[in-house]
This record gives sequence, structure tokens and C-alpha cells, in this order.
Amino acid sequence: MQLSHLLLLAGLWTNSEPTPSTAPISHNTPVAPTQTTGTVRKHLIYFRDKAGSPYSTTQPLAFLSARAVQRRQRQNIAVQPRDLPVNPSYVQQVKAVAGAQLWYTSRWFNAAIVACDSATLLQLQALPCVRTAKTLNRGLPGSRKREVGEQLPAEQRGTRAQYGPAYTQANMIGAVAMHDAGYRGEGMQIAVFDAGFTGVNTAAAFAPLFQEQRLASTFNVVEKNNAVYGRNSHGTNCLSTMAANSPGFYIGTAPQATYRLFVTEDIYSEHPVEEANWLVAAEYADSAGVDIISSSLGYNTFDYPSIDYTYNDLNGRTALSTRAATVAARVGMLVVNSAGNEGGNTWRYITAPADADSILTVGAVDSLLNRAYFSSMGPTADGRIKPNLSAMGLQTAIISPSGAATRGSGTSFSCPVLAGMAAGFWQANPMLTAQQVLGYLQRSGTRATTPDDQVGYGIPSFVRAYNLANPGTPLAAGAPAGRQELIIYPNPAKDDELYLQLAPAFQARALRVRIFDARGALVTEQQVAATTAAEVRLHPGVLTKGVYTCTVSTGKEQRTLRFVKL
Repeated sequence: MQLSHLLLLAGLWTNSEPTPSTAPISHNTPVAPTQTTGTVRKHLIYFRDKAGSPYSTTQPLAFLSARAVQRRQRQNIAVQPRDLPVNPSYVQQVKAVAGAQLWYTSRWFNAAIVACDSATLLQLQALPCVRTAKTLNRGLPGSRKREVGEQLPAEQRGTRAQYGPAYTQANMIGAVAMHDAGYRGEGMQIAVFDAGFTGVNTAAAFAPLFQEQRLASTFNVVEKNNAVYGRNSHGTNCLSTMAANSPGFYIGTAPQATYRLFVTEDIYSEHPVEEANWLVAAEYADSAGVDIISSSLGYNTFDYPSIDYTYNDLNGRTALSTRAATVAARVGMLVVNSAGNEGGNTWRYITAPADADSILTVGAVDSLLNRAYFSSMGPTADGRIKPNLSAMGLQTAIISPSGAATRGSGTSFSCPVLAGMAAGFWQANPMLTAQQVLGYLQRSGTRATTPDDQVGYGIPSFVRAYNLANPGTPLAAGAPAGRQELIIYPNPAKDDELYLQLAPAFQARALRVRIFDARGALVTEQQVAATTAAEVRLHPGVLTKGVYTCTVSTGKEQRTLRFVKL
């Protein structure tokens, strides 16, 4: 089964929008409300407008990171009023109501998540700045919470060199060829939304994330703290299919990407507040400059059946998480979400937010490329093809919290397997927009010309997608000529001496070299005159300790490299 309702609602920030950082972000622990007279529940409080806001779309760095602004600029996406934080004066009015506990605010929905009793809610609704309110949870943890996955616990070590048991799922979509071509996710940021990441901080396969400083941040939206290495192992399993990097044992599809981990799902109950948590995490990911969201979550039933979604609600416009995913796609992130595990029961269809427009919804197949019996089907209620694509989700190789290799089944796993390949494809084609990435992957699918509602456009291929995007320089059995030879060294760098070893494609051409820090801020830019030399020296100036991204561009060709300054 999918993290079927490990689809959690993400809330926005309290007080003010935090500035994303490369370290885990600290959040204040909620203070218990005072003088309550009834059951305290969470509510989504919608504000009337953003009038009088001190923020402006012309000054986006006041509420977005440099990396987030750059992502929009690369895709010609304008900063819009929806990106502006909630008016601080409205926030203060809410906080001034006795008994109101402010958890998060939402830029995109112009709203706040507030915990309070019914009497306090009436006072909040009477505020002139408040338009309406929606209750996000009711009663105690309920009985309809679903299991997280269909894991089959037979532990095994792989028989294939380097990839181990992960070889088949990676090779099926061309990720092995992608890695051979030099694309392993370097410079890409992936946000993972899940229920917990038990063992990620201790299992050997994840050690490179910490050693190479590629775990950019963690945030537990449910508890409003940074504690993510507990609660549940589903996120560990999903993350491993992308991020695990233990050659000879197990290699994921994006072993060199940078990750941000979010706990949005509360495994003990199922309420729309989890969809609100999804929203909060998505806005955080946006502001931090994330490229790809991988979400193995889905919603259709809740602890209170009266608020269950119907199939007609899966129209891309109704579910809270669906609307959040749509905005996430509109601001330039590639949203990859599991289709759901309802294909073998009476529901049959995808779940929210898999019905969102412009996102990559992933179904599951077995090792023989046949649709997995449980994989949810489309179409959406308004007739759109879903899932978009499919990847291996039956007997997928995953890493357990103990660090052992095991297998599990569910679209929860086909989703991140494909998200990791998408990261490498975007790395290889950095000038594409998120929607162009989605388009090329669909065109590379095994059913590209005859999509259906069971596997969508089929099983994608990195090589086919790359060749569609680069018809003049197709990828053959290996990397394009000279691609693997562009190297930045010494790495790690101890002083200010930094060199580029030039691949043939970068010789005799003027180069534009830019270096960004871990937050995505431009540190230095250098123009290098055309030369036939095998290497050139860079002049980055004095760099502080940390992880840096270097982009090298000829105008037609661009590569992204990472290095560490000690």
C-alpha cells in the first residue's frame, strides 16, 4: 500500500516566513492555548486579502531565498502576489485573540493554521481580516488510518556489482546509463515529504549525505521541530531509492543530490490537517529553492467518513493537497507524487494530490514491466491521463532503518525511484523548465503515443528523453564525447587555488563560470577566454567553509559541478 495517508498536510510558518538555511531550521515549540472552554482543534483560517502588505513582488529576496528566485528566473516565472507572505498585521490580530495558538501561515493560500476551541474560533471568524475558516481535524486519532507499505521483509544483498538489488529498478528507467554519463543529481535539491526517517542518521548507506553535507535541512511539520529520525520508517525506505549510496551494496537513482526531509504525515490519525502539512512543506521547499518534491502520500478517506473525498472531487481543483501541489508546479518545482495503491480495491482510482495538474504522478510496474495489481488508475474526474508515468513498485529494493537491503511494494517506492532519475535528467538539461522536463520524460515513455489510465505514458527512459532534448548530440552507449572529463579540483579545496580540467566540449570556447553557495546565492562569476589548454585556473576569491556548486557554460553546453571548501 501507499503511505496511503502518509500524505501529510504541511502548514506555513508562524510569526514570519523563516529564511531557509543549509542547516536544520529551528522553529518555536507551540505554546499551549490559554483559557480554552472546549476541544482544541486545528483550523485553516483564510484571510480576505494581502492589502497593505510590507512585502512586494519587486523585492522577492525579502521572503524567498536566492536559489528560489533563480529557479523562477531560469523558467521565466514571475513572482506573483500569491508568493507574498501573509500580512503581518493580520497575523498579529490572530495572535491577539486569547486562546488562539498560531502554528503556521500560508503564502499561497493567504491563510493561517490555528489551534483553538470553538469559542475562540468564533472570535477569529469575527475579525475583519478573516474571510472564512475550515476545520482540519476532529476528535481523537481514529480507526481508519492505513498501513504504510506492503513491505516484504526478506533481507538480501544484491548480486549485481555496484547497484546490488537496486540495479533492476534503476536500469529499467535508464538511471544506470544516466550515472555512466556523469549525472547523479549533483547540484539538484530534492524535498521528501513523508511520515518519518528512522535510521537515516545511522545507516551506512546514507552516510555520504552527512559526510558530503548534502542533507540541507530537516523539519517535522507535525510536531513543529526538526526531529525527523523517528516516528516511522516509510520515509527511510522511500529516500533510500534515491539517496542511498553504498557501491557494491546499493545505489539509488540520485546518489549525489542534496535533500531536504519533511515529516508531514501523522501515522496515528487521518485528518485534512495532514494535507495542510503538505502545503506547509511545499511552501518551505519553494522558499528554499528546491527543484523536485518527492511525495509518496495520498488522501481519499479520513477518520470521519463524512469528509471523505469522492471520485468526482479528484478534478485537480478540490482537495487541499491537490491545490497545493498545483501551485508548487506553477512556481517551477517538479512535483513527483505516487498514484496510490487503490487499484486492487473498490476505489481503484488515484488519490489526492495525484490528480493535480502539471505534476508527475507515478504508477507502479513489476520487473517485467507489467502494471502492479495495486497501482491506482486514472483518469482524473475531469478526464486527464493519470498516472503520467510508471516505474518499478512491486518488490522494489529499499533500505531499512537497520541499514539492511530488503524489498517492498507500493507506488510509494516507484515514485522516488523515478524522482531520482528526473533529477539527473534535469541536471543534464539545466536550461529546461520543470514542465519541459515532465514533457520529455513522458515522450520517452514506452506508451508515449498510446497512453492509458493504467501506466500512463509508460515507463520512461533517461537515454530516450536525453536524445529527444538533445537531437544534435545524442547519448549513445556511454556519455557524450568529453562529458565525463570536466572536473573541478582540488576537491575538497583547502585554499583558494581552484582549477577546471576541461573536457573537449569546453575547449576553444569562451566559458562563463559561476559559483553558488549551499543556499543558492551567487558567490562569484568569472569569464574564461577560449583556450585549447587542458585546464584553467579559477579565481573564486576567499571562500568560507562549506559546499559549493559551480556551473560552467559555453552558451550551448552547461555542466554543474560540486566541491567542498575545507
